[in-house]
Amino acid sequence: MLIRVPGQPGKDLCDGHLGVSRRDVLRVGGSGVLGLSLGSMLQMRAASANEAVGGAGWGKAKSIILCYLQGGPSHLDLWDPKENVPENVKSVFNPISTKTTGVQFTELLPQLAEVTDKATVIRSMSYTPNGLFNHTAAIYQMMTGYTTDKVSPSGQLEPPSPKDFPNFGSNIIRLKPTNTPMLPFVMLPRPLQESNVVGKGGTAGFLGKSFDPYTLYPEGDDMDMAKLDRIRVDDLEMRADVYGERLERRARLRDVVNAGMPEVDRAVKQFSLNEYYDRALSLVASGKARDAFALEQESREIRDRYGRHTFGQSCLLARRLVEAGTRVVEVVWPKVANSDNHSWDVHTGLPERMKNQSAPMLDQGLSALIADLDDRGMLSETLVIAVGEFGRSPQRGVSTSGNGNSADGRDHWPYCYTGIIAGAGVKRGYVHGQSDATGSAPLRDPVHPGQLLATIYHAFGINPQTIVYNHLNQPRELVKAESVSALFA
Repeated sequence: MLIRVPGQPGKDLCDGHLGVSRRDVLRVGGSGVLGLSLGSMLQMRAASANEAVGGAGWGKAKSIILCYLQGGPSHLDLWDPKENVPENVKSVFNPISTKTTGVQFTELLPQLAEVTDKATVIRSMSYTPNGLFNHTAAIYQMMTGYTTDKVSPSGQLEPPSPKDFPNFGSNIIRLKPTNTPMLPFVMLPRPLQESNVVGKGGTAGFLGKSFDPYTLYPEGDDMDMAKLDRIRVDDLEMRADVYGERLERRARLRDVVNAGMPEVDRAVKQFSLNEYYDRALSLVASGKARDAFALEQESREIRDRYGRHTFGQSCLLARRLVEAGTRVVEVVWPKVANSDNHSWDVHTGLPERMKNQSAPMLDQGLSALIADLDDRGMLSETLVIAVGEFGRSPQRGVSTSGNGNSADGRDHWPYCYTGIIAGAGVKRGYVHGQSDATGSAPLRDPVHPGQLLATIYHAFGINPQTIVYNHLNQPRELVKAESVSALFA
């Protein structure tokens, strides 16, 4: 006798996206197909998600902090300066030496120059745009590894949708769930955004809301540098009328109800169908997450070291979250992509804006994060990445995306840019790839954003080609790219 469970294919279980369906799995009773029981079939599916790949860097990362430089920082004016080039290509900022022999940054990054011995500089990030010249579409590609057909002439997309591909962090926490009562995935201090398109590429998409990030967006304008001093995490607070003992009683009552369920439900008990309830209960009861958000517990010296501004304090909070057990933290640059002032989107006023606004915050916050993690012995298991959705045009005052640019501004440039990666087995004091004489294109070892995502998955011991099932129950790879093994020691 077979028991068939009705419902949509692949949607009947918590992990329906793994492709477990009523048609090929839930036939419980007489005997399993070819001797496979329900349990063994589910275990086989779960095992395939972590199929052994191995190699340098495999499985070294327990957590990741992505400092996402939304807006597209100018590689030529930060970490890939060029000499003996035309005046409208050459940076207005002077080059300086770094801890890595033969590698120069500009004078905007003196503190980061002192920690390059702990990191790899990727000077060959590159892709050819297909509707990706503007921010939102490029952000979506960087965060998910996929592009979309629904791109307007300006490069913008429709708002976030349950049909979207998942943010890489959502994939990681599904395949490598945390073992501690802690928020698995946190995004701060603002959403991904271009104009009125908010949050595209920042959700779990077709994986479902269970794998969405916890979003910490403090009240206050983007220019409010003290907003992280007013963090509120009310949804992690236990209500005054709900004591620990009362919560425990509720949990026991749920267990009693579950014990009386039919055999078919108890047959899948080992697969943790109630894991989300358990995690939420543990999270609220333990108070661990609330403590992690308490920046005031840090010394004045440490807070000053990271910088008393939104980006620096976000980096410090990211370290505290990882220390408490969070798997993925995405620190989004605290200024919207297409704007003035502290934005990296420097179509105009590049010298003033980068020198006095964005670069000092990046230099202080990122350098402190890398050094602090290393001092605490955490860098060996924490992957740190700083990258934008593209770089800036080699020639100032030239339009490449349809935007207007003043003589002292640079436009969007996806063909060649720079990223920083450190920790979790990544080489120290290394430069991967090389740009040409004007920073226009890679001379060797180009790295596509999809390859960077594949490298992240690899570092977590996840095969980048692991299959997930979308909202139509269609198989899709996590990312259609190979990891860059040369980045690992």
